Amino acid sequence: MLLFETTLLLLLIALALLQVARYLSIPYPTLLAAAGIGVAALPWHLRIEIEPRLAMALFIAPAILDAAFDFPPRALRRYWLSLIALAGVAVVLTTAAVAWLAVEWGALPLAAAIALGAIVSPPDAAAATAMLNRFPLPRAWVTVLKGESLLNDAIALLIYGAAVGAIASQLPPGRLALELSLAAPGGLLLGYALARIGVAVSGYLMGTLGNVVFSFVAIWVAWILADRLHLSAILAVVAYGMTAAHYAPYRTPARDRVRIYAVWEVVVFVLNVLAFLLVGFEARHIVTSLGGEELWHAARFAGGVVATVVVVRIAWVALYYRLLRSYYTARGRPGPGFAQTAVVSWCGMRGLVTLATALALPQGFPGRDLIVLAALAVVLGTLVLQGLTLGPLIRALHIPADNSAQGELRATLVSLLDAVIADLRDAPGEDAQALLRVYQEKRERAGSGGNVHEAPGLPLRRRALAVQREKLHRLRMQGQVDDDIYHEIEAALDRVELGIAPNERAELLEG
Repeated sequence: MLLFETTLLLLLIALALLQVARYLSIPYPTLLAAAGIGVAALPWHLRIEIEPRLAMALFIAPAILDAAFDFPPRALRRYWLSLIALAGVAVVLTTAAVAWLAVEWGALPLAAAIALGAIVSPPDAAAATAMLNRFPLPRAWVTVLKGESLLNDAIALLIYGAAVGAIASQLPPGRLALELSLAAPGGLLLGYALARIGVAVSGYLMGTLGNVVFSFVAIWVAWILADRLHLSAILAVVAYGMTAAHYAPYRTPARDRVRIYAVWEVVVFVLNVLAFLLVGFEARHIVTSLGGEELWHAARFAGGVVATVVVVRIAWVALYYRLLRSYYTARGRPGPGFAQTAVVSWCGMRGLVTLATALALPQGFPGRDLIVLAALAVVLGTLVLQGLTLGPLIRALHIPADNSAQGELRATLVSLLDAVIADLRDAPGEDAQALLRVYQEKRERAGSGGNVHEAPGLPLRRRALAVQREKLHRLRMQGQVDDDIYHEIEAALDRVELGIAPNERAELLEG
């Protein structure tokens, strides 16, 4: 019961902090990290142990699927060089630098040091994009950062799995190398196959609550099956998410899509809250068990790890963009400038994946306490240092607004409206001609740069909806309308309201 009460307390605090984060333009994970540590510091003592494989599946699978679903496969081809540099090379360099520090300063075995490097190497896109979405930055920058977060998680977790497996499984090096060589391609193939099966199965569940539940069950089945087959569960989920994102939307009814997206946003948020809570309690237990000199050594080591991950990213991004700029300049093309280098290098906040992998270390793992403390320090340090300063940095750089999305959006809408107009032009009947005139008006507004969805008389239509809602409420309070009729009409008014203003949406995690 104490765990449940503490979780409720942290959720309430997190909801309040979302409003603070939105008002102050701070990424919400920054304040969430502080809340997790604050709740863990409360007077009562609570120790929660979670089975390592459960921690990985519970926390990482939904977060990875959420990121994979939003990242288009074509972006892999378009930005492959930057993604290799940021998601591949940066992870390897950070892992190597942290592993060296852990061996020399932390006296950790090499495999445990590599595991620590893999835990703290992948930045989390959630904190960065929560801030980046507030600014009209070039779309390519944001796309690369999102793709980096997705792919570096996969690469880091492959390294992490190899390091942990070398200690926990005690397999011969040849057998371990063989399993790792099959893990990546096998995970990708399994994820693709399961996604195609999942899309087909969900077709029979359309319009039911089962379709929402299946979206969760399927991803955990993919993770568990890959884990049982000794394949890369993380790559299986990545392949599942990207494949489902490609094939599922066209087949999914609007009502199902709205439900699934809303539920997934809430679940990922709650898992973030729980991860910060569990790591906070774990850190409290570790700190209270350490003596004065041991605690001071652990604090110095954790500070060194934080400095290492920040400096390595800045140095590598600066070097990579300098080489890229020289390459483009030699061919008479503009390359990445200082502003892009500064923003990308400073988007190195760590988050849920780092916390979950630290929690997933088996009890008795060499240097586990030191690794967990260092991972938590990296998350807190980067979220506070970089999370609080990313917004001011972007403002100070005066980056020109990128309006390419609006142009592409308008051109696409015009194409859709042209298709409807062509279909309705020869349709018989007065209704068809009346609808044709409506779409022709929308086409004129879209072609002239106006908002297609902001139809004439929109304020009056909103006022009419408000009048109907007020009248419906009074009828219900007076007992003139039964609740079943009330809710049926309420749902109809909701659909009308969403239809006249589809671009308006509540901010959930963008604070």
